Amino acid sequence: MAATAALPNKRIAFSSVENRCVLLFYDFLGQYLSFRTLPSHQVRYERMDGPVNGSNFNLRDEIKAYWSERAATFDQSPGHEIFSEEEREAWHRLIARHLGAGQGRTALDLASGTGVVSLLLDDLGFDVTGLDWAEPMLERARAKADAKGRRIAFRLGDAENTMEPDNHYDVITNRHLVWTLVDPEAAFAEWLRILKPGGSVLIVDGDFVNATSFGRLIQQLASIAQRLGFTPSETAQLPQQLVETHRNILSRVHFADGARADAVVELLRKAGFQDITIDTDLRRIHRAQAKHMDFWKGLARGSQHRYAIKATKAT
Repeated sequence: MAATAALPNKRIAFSSVENRCVLLFYDFLGQYLSFRTLPSHQVRYERMDGPVNGSNFNLRDEIKAYWSERAATFDQSPGHEIFSEEEREAWHRLIARHLGAGQGRTALDLASGTGVVSLLLDDLGFDVTGLDWAEPMLERARAKADAKGRRIAFRLGDAENTMEPDNHYDVITNRHLVWTLVDPEAAFAEWLRILKPGGSVLIVDGDFVNATSFGRLIQQLASIAQRLGFTPSETAQLPQQLVETHRNILSRVHFADGARADAVVELLRKAGFQDITIDTDLRRIHRAQAKHMDFWKGLARGSQHRYAIKATKAT
């Protein structure tokens, strides 16, 4: 559940030329995207999870408070909520190719937020439980499930300490959670514990800290276009206090320097997972999302280091 400093402005219609540029960019990018298993790399980080300014209000409390406040506007952002059947189908494809059909198997969606991924899993036939530690997020998830007539159990809980039984779930999913974890090593060990033997975790995440060279070029061009009046500026912004809170929180989490896929894989291996693969072919999802973003933000989406990681518990 990754935060973004800007809420979406009113959708901007692309010209045919802009649409063609976006599609050509994703087709070009696609030739570099494939399934792969990465070698191990030694990575060490220092955990930073202590009281803030000598108080009992620690980093986890700050994160929980932030997402509780963000719940009201979370679904307004492309990349959070799903805005088209094209994107929904792309997510179905991604989940199914890694986890297969649900067939009544048990799934735990961690940091389930407003229930976006939980509903996708339910679409595919999983018996879904959504876990989130922000009650305002859960309230919205329950309302969405009720409106669709879905039977999904949404419960209050901590992704790093779920309190779930041993060997209980067939699959675990999470989207944009890992890069915000305070202690991913402990979290991965926890997920291994509650998975059934042979069960799998599917992580969808990315490095949202470090822009690629192409991403930096896009940012510069977007800034120039805005100054020249070719691109309207985003008018719907988060309150500055929330922006600063978000920035402060992310400077103190484990992956403060960016959640690179190989670093995540190393911690998964250390926790005991095996058969780990990284899938960077998310272009169907990104292309669908880009249609609901402004032109430059849509281009930037495909340039980021985003990935899905599947890892399995030994039988």
